[in-house]
Amino acid sequence: MSEVILKGIKKVYDGGVTAVHDVNIDIKDKEFIVLVGPSGCGKSTTLRMVAGLEDISGGELYIDGKLVNDVAPKDRDIAMVFQSYALYPHMTVRDNLGFSLKLKKVPKEEIDKKVTEVAEILDITQYLDRKPKALSGGQRQRVAIGRAMVRDPKVFLMDEPLSNLDAKLRNQMRAEIIKLRQRINTTFMYVTHDQTEAMTLGDRIVIMKAGYVNQIGSPQEVFNKPVNLFVAGFIGMPVMNFFDNCKLLLENGKYYAEIRGVKFELDAFQQKALKQNGQQPCDIVAGIRPQHISVGEGQLEGKIEVSEMMGSEYNIHARCGDDEVVMVIPTVDLFTDVSMGAVVKFNTKPGLIQLFDKATGNNLIWYDKASAEANAPVCKSY
Repeated sequence: MSEVILKGIKKVYDGGVTAVHDVNIDIKDKEFIVLVGPSGCGKSTTLRMVAGLEDISGGELYIDGKLVNDVAPKDRDIAMVFQSYALYPHMTVRDNLGFSLKLKKVPKEEIDKKVTEVAEILDITQYLDRKPKALSGGQRQRVAIGRAMVRDPKVFLMDEPLSNLDAKLRNQMRAEIIKLRQRINTTFMYVTHDQTEAMTLGDRIVIMKAGYVNQIGSPQEVFNKPVNLFVAGFIGMPVMNFFDNCKLLLENGKYYAEIRGVKFELDAFQQKALKQNGQQPCDIVAGIRPQHISVGEGQLEGKIEVSEMMGSEYNIHARCGDDEVVMVIPTVDLFTDVSMGAVVKFNTKPGLIQLFDKATGNNLIWYDKASAEANAPVCKSY
């Protein structure tokens, strides 16, 4: 078992600056969990506390059922892959891969066998006698991953390992990490600021902001059920459209979202959830994903400012009053003029409208106060 449990983990630096606030995460055996958020949100600090590279100011950290707050990094049975590769430049790839085993006095025959196995898995056998300076960025990152693999750790920790690579290499390495995960079948903690990496790699995603966990859930949950404005705006490309100065109305026992003077009767699921919450009419921010908009007809309209042809789809940027609206429309579904300056009518399904309390920023459907206070996955189910 390689379960990792963070209970009330906190990091306070000298001077009283708190970088991480009361983080609670239960990472299951063989789960791939991704910590994501903007720079400075505390995700790397959290990872470094798990690795033992940062002292824990408060809370408890368990790895494989053992409390490890005061256990030295070398005794935690974890392996960490850094953003900067951290390879020894004077050693060959073979020596880099086997160095940690050599320090442990592992017999040479066993080291050679393990290095050969790992090199074959990562397709770097042909580079074993080269030094790091003779490798590309993607090859160096494979060596860094391989150096961690030879130790057979209980937990893999990865701190933005792809951020130094160009876009094409990042895509390739994401696929390699997915394949790797399936082959070595261990527990992963992965840190990134790139939400595309988070969505494609993670079984679950931990979304952090300013040292706090905002939401924990599967990629589908955080995309479809964002608990607040921050999560909704951080996850998804292009980002969710937000319509300010909207209202949640309750008329004759039914709820409506009023967006720019147009009333949308909410669907049965939303009606049930709002009634269960005893939700009263209030000012809201309405959120609609660009992919959830259709054009050509509808109750809303905007003036096109930019129209980007992306091959299989158009990214349309339109001005709707004070709000900028981005629409992602497949080319096969487009039967209207989308040139700059054209006025386009658009619509969405009421069930796809996200409703955020304007005062708190919390989602009126999905935010669960009790779960949020416990720093647990904060999605309701109805």
